[in-house]
Amino acid sequence: MYYQLYELNHAALQPFRAYADAMRLFYQNPLNPLSATPLGRSAAAAAEVFERTTRRYAKPSFGLETTKVDFSEVAVTERVVWSRPFCNLIHFQRELPAGRRPDPKLLIVAPMSGHYATLLRGTVEAMMPHADVYITDWTDARMVPLADGRFDLDDYVDYVIDMLHHIGPGTHVMGVCQPSVPVLTAVALMEGRGDRFAPASMTLMGGPIDTRRNPTAVNLLAEEKGIEWFRDNVIMQVPWPNPGFMRDVYPGFLQLSGFMSMNLDRHLIAHKDFFMHLVKDDGDSAEKHRDFYDEYLAVMDLTAEFYLQTVETVFVRHDLPKGRMKHRGELVDLSAVRNVALFTVEGENDDISGVGQTKAAHDLCVNIPEEMRAHYMQPKVGHYGVFNGSRFRAEIVPRIVDFMASHGKAKAKPAAKPRLVSSKS
Repeated sequence: MYYQLYELNHAALQPFRAYADAMRLFYQNPLNPLSATPLGRSAAAAAEVFERTTRRYAKPSFGLETTKVDFSEVAVTERVVWSRPFCNLIHFQRELPAGRRPDPKLLIVAPMSGHYATLLRGTVEAMMPHADVYITDWTDARMVPLADGRFDLDDYVDYVIDMLHHIGPGTHVMGVCQPSVPVLTAVALMEGRGDRFAPASMTLMGGPIDTRRNPTAVNLLAEEKGIEWFRDNVIMQVPWPNPGFMRDVYPGFLQLSGFMSMNLDRHLIAHKDFFMHLVKDDGDSAEKHRDFYDEYLAVMDLTAEFYLQTVETVFVRHDLPKGRMKHRGELVDLSAVRNVALFTVEGENDDISGVGQTKAAHDLCVNIPEEMRAHYMQPKVGHYGVFNGSRFRAEIVPRIVDFMASHGKAKAKPAAKPRLVSSKS
């Protein structure tokens, strides 16, 4: 009933949100003398804070219309090139000069963990000057009718394999956070089958490969509660009149409340500062707050089967590092990975995936040659900084681009042996 109560509460507040928005416009109107006074700005600020904290945030757009390639600005067209009920594959097609040598193809697998793929807007933007970028755009489970079937971790892996087939041979794949496990699983299965569409390289960033290493609060909660607690307490049915009516899901608002509770004081301070920025007419600072929370507060539901299987497999039983993980009954053999180069990235202050959890992939993929693997730990960044922000653009992106260039399958001869990247380099 919690989901129904959440929907009822949202509907009940709609008139108050409309009134607050009208009051904001009234006190911001330049024809209103009060708009230039602290009293008027305070009233408008209070109305906006109320409206923003009680609204449901829609899925944001990527809005990436241009990028710079070879120091020249080129147009970018966003196209859906592959589609399934639970995911669209988006291609950011750049208008490059005729005859220019093509850049490596890069599939970015976005997290299916509550937020939309647009959370990786900065990742896509940073990689577009260097690669032909594709990204997984996962669908909100409450928008998928029951008639379209189930979606679990096995389906996730199949989607990744199917997308690599669609993009073609020689593709590089990047798994950001949660997808690190299904990406590594997909690569192992493709290598074991001798699939010619196996990627040239995989980059795993801030992912829970082995959550027994430096467990965070998220990891400890999963182990402490066990899978039955999650099944009994966080799985709910989508209420009417959503298209996914009666589908069992892990609601996005629950995941968001969990994330916010981990740093509640920081979010409260941010909203207090937002109010003061509005009162002081500090438009730039207020706009930065809006941009961040428009993205952060936009959440999606996950199918119950995917969420529960992920929690049990990755966080409770640790199947992948223990060599027990199966995909549709087939044992996932990480020793089969021999020809796909591996680059792992971690953040020094990551409070979601602890230091060492992603690097564990190197210990599991024992048959990847040393010259085809590298690890980098970025100092002074948390989880978000692993795939976004100034340090990501300045220090992580160049390493990823160099690694992809060194291990592209189109090279005529083997790449020179790269040194292991360390945080001190």
